[in-house]
Amino acid sequence: MHDQDFAIVKALVPVAWADGEYAEREKQTIEALLDAYGADDVEKEQIRAFAEKKRTIEDIELQSLSADDRRILLQHAVLLSFADGKQDDAERAFLAELDRRLKIPADEAKAIMEASAARSKKLLNLL
Repeated sequence: MHDQDFAIVKALVPVAWADGEYAEREKQTIEALLDAYGADDVEKEQIRAFAEKKRTIEDIELQSLSADDRRILLQHAVLLSFADGKQDDAERAFLAELDRRLKIPADEAKAIMEASAARSKKLLNLL
């Protein structure tokens, strides 16, 4: 697994905790991303250990993410916010703060979030 991919998946753990619960479907989504990115057993265990306790936006290491990685993170974060079937107010607030911290131009971030939300809603039955 490339370092930047590991950083993206690790940054998603606080997103999964945004509503105060690391639900089973969020865990499954993180596991699926680990598989998709080709994580080895050590990397998987590192992410699982990191996710054992509640994580916040402060735990996201933005300095390890390139401009492209930040956009991918935002897309995945929106998808993950729908993993349990709905996006609640706490998750929307978290995404807004994440968007601010990622420093993606506002119009572009809005388009990314809207497209990701629309795609996620279409795929809810698969999540």
